Amino acid sequence: MIRVTRVVTTAVALVALAAASPLPAFAEPSPGSPSRAGGERGAAADGALPEGWRLTGEGADRELVWTSPDRVPMGDARVEFYSGNRLIGRPAPAADGHAFRLKADGIRLGSAEDLRVMAAGRRLDVGTPGGAGAASKAPRKRPTAPSGKAEAPLPVNPVDPGTPGAYKTVSGEYDLPSVRLPGYATPIEMRAVVVGPTGAPGKRPLALFLHGRHGTCYGPEELVTGDWPCAPGTKPIPSHKGYLRAQQLLASQGYVTVSISANGINAQDHAADDAGAQARSSLVRQHLTRWADWSEQPSGAPAAVRATAPADLSRVLLVGHSRGGEGVNRAALDSLHRPPADQDGAPGPARWTIRGNVLIGPTIFGQNPAPDVPSMTMLPGCDGDVSDLQGQIYVDGTRGVGRGAALQSAVYMVGTNHNYFNSEWTPGQAEAPASDDFYEGEVKDPVCSPGAATRLTAAQQQTAGATYIAAAAQLFVAGDDRVRPLLDGTGRRAPSAGPARVLSHAVGGHRTPGFLPGPALTVSGGGRLCAQIDPDPARACLPQNDDQTAGQSPHFASWDASPEPGRDAVALRWQGAGVGSKVTVRSDRPVSLKGSDALALRVIVPPNTTGTRMDIALVDADGRRAQLGRAQLDGLPGSERTASHWGREVRVPMALAIRSKLDLTRITSLELTPRGGSGQAWLMDAWGWRPGTPAALPGAMPRIDIGRLTVDEGDSGVKTYRVPVHVSGQGSGQVRVFTPAPDSDEVTSRIVTVRPGSQTIDVPVEVTGNTRFGYDLSRDVSVKAVKGVAVGSHRGGVTARNDDAKPTVTVAPVADDVTEGKPLTWRVTLSEVADVEVGGVLELLPVTGGPELSSADVAPAWLEETFGRVPDPAVPLSQLGWEGATATLWADVPAGRTSVDVTIPTVTDTVAEPTETLKARLTTYDENWDPHHGPEFTGSVRDAA
Repeated sequence: MIRVTRVVTTAVALVALAAASPLPAFAEPSPGSPSRAGGERGAAADGALPEGWRLTGEGADRELVWTSPDRVPMGDARVEFYSGNRLIGRPAPAADGHAFRLKADGIRLGSAEDLRVMAAGRRLDVGTPGGAGAASKAPRKRPTAPSGKAEAPLPVNPVDPGTPGAYKTVSGEYDLPSVRLPGYATPIEMRAVVVGPTGAPGKRPLALFLHGRHGTCYGPEELVTGDWPCAPGTKPIPSHKGYLRAQQLLASQGYVTVSISANGINAQDHAADDAGAQARSSLVRQHLTRWADWSEQPSGAPAAVRATAPADLSRVLLVGHSRGGEGVNRAALDSLHRPPADQDGAPGPARWTIRGNVLIGPTIFGQNPAPDVPSMTMLPGCDGDVSDLQGQIYVDGTRGVGRGAALQSAVYMVGTNHNYFNSEWTPGQAEAPASDDFYEGEVKDPVCSPGAATRLTAAQQQTAGATYIAAAAQLFVAGDDRVRPLLDGTGRRAPSAGPARVLSHAVGGHRTPGFLPGPALTVSGGGRLCAQIDPDPARACLPQNDDQTAGQSPHFASWDASPEPGRDAVALRWQGAGVGSKVTVRSDRPVSLKGSDALALRVIVPPNTTGTRMDIALVDADGRRAQLGRAQLDGLPGSERTASHWGREVRVPMALAIRSKLDLTRITSLELTPRGGSGQAWLMDAWGWRPGTPAALPGAMPRIDIGRLTVDEGDSGVKTYRVPVHVSGQGSGQVRVFTPAPDSDEVTSRIVTVRPGSQTIDVPVEVTGNTRFGYDLSRDVSVKAVKGVAVGSHRGGVTARNDDAKPTVTVAPVADDVTEGKPLTWRVTLSEVADVEVGGVLELLPVTGGPELSSADVAPAWLEETFGRVPDPAVPLSQLGWEGATATLWADVPAGRTSVDVTIPTVTDTVAEPTETLKARLTTYDENWDPHHGPEFTGSVRDAA
């Protein structure tokens, strides 16, 4: 049960001067402006905020703002604020791409020095974001160069899907009336480019492309905005035209292709809990609905649709890039399991069948892949946007959820970045300004900087991308099993992909679950069961403070919760092939590998390593042991800036196990014995494998969508509310529910079973009422599918709305007539105690009719701490505001108190001078950010002589 309460902080927030006038909630602080100490619920109570950070506003309008000195262009990764390893929240971006604002409504910030800005595992507030749109992590050392020994090229696959087909193609566009989607104030365009075959017999399969989150409009002088509709003088960025190379290839092979525009969603999705996944799904299904209509009544179709072959809606492939990948994943799930009507923007049930998904550098913020839909995920090795390669979860996250027959493939493309898969995001090809998303920093990256031996050109990348999109189409839609070895870890290459080094692994298909790390396994010898997501280095699979494991792993991409139970691997570390190096992985119940041709393992070895060798053996329930063979693995080219700890697929034949007469229906242990010198590796899983691609038939399962409930806090007592959870569909299954502990940073989780016929699951939240003013407090709940459940909206919760009036603020002198060397002091008092920091500002006004207290009359350390500078020559205090703005004294009363003293320390000098005066005015702000000016008052400082 979650308990939502008002927390009175015990930390006393520091009060300091802000060297600028109070900013409205959407004003932009200047880069490098002084920081304000103190903050919400103990925020940064140990000192001033780091450079680039500040708190603006007052009361319910208080915001935590980070400003980048360079523009951070609109991208697909979410910008997030962290305190240490804890997610604080996701800020809203400013239009200029510099400032990011997070409502500080009761959030727990922690220590100022722990504040971080992250995006897809990379840190933005260290280093310079630059034109590439993303800052790198601050390097701990010069990036390690790849091994000089190149891995031998893979054998050529007998069938090359990148070979153009025999059909001529035709292109055109359509532009339909815009549609309204739930939660989006501005209508979304229905615009697309169509490329299809001519002269192809019968109805042809349909491939729909959806681009990711990018700038929406452009204008003169390299102007790029996130507006929609575009302002006068600017044009829409045609991101939907960026996949013409892949569309032309598929069209020549007999596919009708359509690439749709989603600028309207990109301009509005920053405020959505799911970052736009449901809206993108609705947009995809709006287009598919039109195609279904046109299939039934061709005369009503646009000219571009009538010009090509008719589409077969029973054979649909969805291709999504970046957030478009998450969008088509949700569209496939929504086509099988309809979303709640109040969330959906697509009319009626699906009149089409999704045969497979292609996901290019995708996001997966919800981490709930469609379990029974075949997929191929491209992981760009030099992705500078979704740089943690979180799309790996489209493979890993399906294990055990659905029937397991759908092939889930990951394709790692060495030397490819995020943007160049779309020609409209590629410099030299794009109509609008474009850039390389990989940011190389001050030190060139040996793997990903342009010109590196492992980095592909834009043309090479687009050719390889088109080839593998065609491979997925040929396998998932056409059912040609001859291309499967390109996608399932067999280890083959397509000549049409040119010099691209493309590796693959997979789960699903004809694999039988063997050893999947988790509670059912025990590990002994030279290994340990490790947690993929855990801040504790002793538990974590890949501790980030370990120089030997610098960099990231796509398999260990983080989520809403840390630590996250249920995500494990086996970590191996050895100092030589001696006693204790063997690792035994034992299942608590025997597994069956009967009928398997080989044992397939996904094993991670560190980047740039070569020749990791290990012997692989199985033991049955009777203790019989069989040595299956020896595997040798090389690491991927990588650096600290890449996510190159990626699982290589290893297969050893089962022939020796059969010859040794192991009981393959009762295998209890897997043994891994490293050979050679010291090293390390991580076992993701082990499966029984046999060739072929079985039919992926989705089963009936319930669907869960988490909603949000807003309630009044109340004046007293504790009330229990239920998080709204919508359950639909048939069957039963399990989900893991993550709930935040009340008044702490911890997140707890539990497994919940969804029973047949259920309409909800029970997630209680307690709200404690009182009569003290505070902010609206939210407690978010997240869910992940465990078994037999489709999860749509994965996040919701309960928000307790403040229903108490804000206290009035007054100011009175404590010492307003002093001799130099004594402090001037005023007391700011609240009419009643509040649960949050409340106050206003003291505006320092120019003094007329006499000398004004100047910066020479106050302590230099105080000036440095509060203004960030000591003026030389000295200036009147009222002139210390930045760029001519009025200097203001923040006067906030900490939560749980009714008053605070605001002090200006004066200094003694030897200059004879008349009495100097300070003039100030108390100003408070209401919820609409309208100022309310209080009375003016003065302070006097007399010469000590």
